[in-house]
Amino acid sequence: MQIWRTLDEVPRALGRTVATVGNFDGVHRGHQHVVRRAREVAHGLGDLPVVAVTFDPHPIAVLRPEHAPPTLTSIETRAWLLAEAGVDDLLVIPFSREVAGWSPERFTSDVLVDTLHVKAVVIGANFRFGSKASGDVATLARLGQDHDFTAEGIALDGGPQVWSSTYVRNCLAAGDVEGAAEAIGRPFAVRGEVVRGDRRGRALGYPTANVPASGMLAAPADGVYAGWLRRLDVEDGAPLPAAISVGTNPTFDGARERRVESYVLDRDDLELYGVEVEVSFVARIRGMLRFDSVAELVTTMAEDVERTRALLGTRPVSDRPPG
Repeated sequence: MQIWRTLDEVPRALGRTVATVGNFDGVHRGHQHVVRRAREVAHGLGDLPVVAVTFDPHPIAVLRPEHAPPTLTSIETRAWLLAEAGVDDLLVIPFSREVAGWSPERFTSDVLVDTLHVKAVVIGANFRFGSKASGDVATLARLGQDHDFTAEGIALDGGPQVWSSTYVRNCLAAGDVEGAAEAIGRPFAVRGEVVRGDRRGRALGYPTANVPASGMLAAPADGVYAGWLRRLDVEDGAPLPAAISVGTNPTFDGARERRVESYVLDRDDLELYGVEVEVSFVARIRGMLRFDSVAELVTTMAEDVERTRALLGTRPVSDRPPG
């Protein structure tokens, strides 16, 4: 996949394409539904390439920064997930107040027609674009008649609950990682570089790989979860079962920032400082607690590990057959 970060980076020799436009944050099942339809349309037009158009930063972060939601995925992760869903290339438009002021006509001509040479555009039925969200699917279809492309709005996918990035964020805020996984079609995951922590876990017998959870990227609510850790510096790295703590460590008066701390079951030999990892969440075990003693904390951590084993279906190394 090519990632173009400005209109000028798109090759001028690019032929006709099928485009889909949206924030695509999280690339949830609603997004995947739209991409599948775009892929079908592209196939029917002679296997044209499918290009996704997204924005960075999130438009709300520019227009109403005090209401900006935490993002579910970085642009790089979004690109990888869109490629998995069936997108060939990604155009990232740097969003600004100037871009926010573009009319639907200018967005259509500058981006879709002059840059991507679209033959068809497939978007969600609730798609809005242009200054003050004045354009919709009907606007795009009308403009398509003037510029030789078709526009199709796809009904949002989902059961009683329509899949959306907001729904996923609400699930995460409640610690409902299973609900988030249902909406995105895979376990929710965070990615980041392992940093040095307080090293208390190692002293307690549970060394952890610590990834900062601050900033604009979303993370589940404070608590303890069962999940998996995967190294990203190793091709096809196997996921390792992990008990995962999200929060600020209140028993020790808390860290200055939220962290995702992963204890890989039965492993005290991993050297992960400076390594980029992916931590995925399967189920919530409990909320974050403050303990009156270190002994009480260690006892509860042992219980967390056993519940993690049960949820992930793993056995202690000592119980596994040799070889």
